[in-house]
Amino acid sequence: MSNNQPRGVDYSFEAIGNKQLLQQSFYCFAPRRVCTLVGAIPTGQKVELLAGHFYVEKQIRGCFMGSNRFHVDMPRYLDLYRQGRLNLDDMVSRRGRLEDVNEAFRAMAAGEVTRTVLTFD
Repeated sequence: MSNNQPRGVDYSFEAIGNKQLLQQSFYCFAPRRVCTLVGAIPTGQKVELLAGHFYVEKQIRGCFMGSNRFHVDMPRYLDLYRQGRLNLDDMVSRRGRLEDVNEAFRAMAAGEVTRTVLTFD
C-alpha cells in the first residue's frame, strides 16, 4: 500500500454473530470500503459505532444466507464440485443416517464435529 492510499483492509466480515467483532470489523477497514455482517447477532442487541467513520464513506451491510442467488449459484457450485475444483468432501466431519439426527446435534453442540451430513438411506 503506498503512502497516499488509505490505511485499512479492503474487505471485512463478521461471521459469528458477535457485536464486538462486528465493531472491530467496521473499524479495521479503509475509507470507502464495506464491512459485511454475515453472522446472526441476537435479536434486540444494539451495536454502537463511532459516527466519524461514516464521514469517510465507510459502509456496513448485512446479508442473508451469503446473499446467494440459489437458482444460479447452486448449479455452478455443483459443476465445480463435479469437476473436482470445489472440495466439499473435506468440509464434512461425519456422515450418518437421518435416524442419527439427535447424536449429530449432540456432537455439534459438544464441538466434536464441524458438519455432519445425514442421508435418508
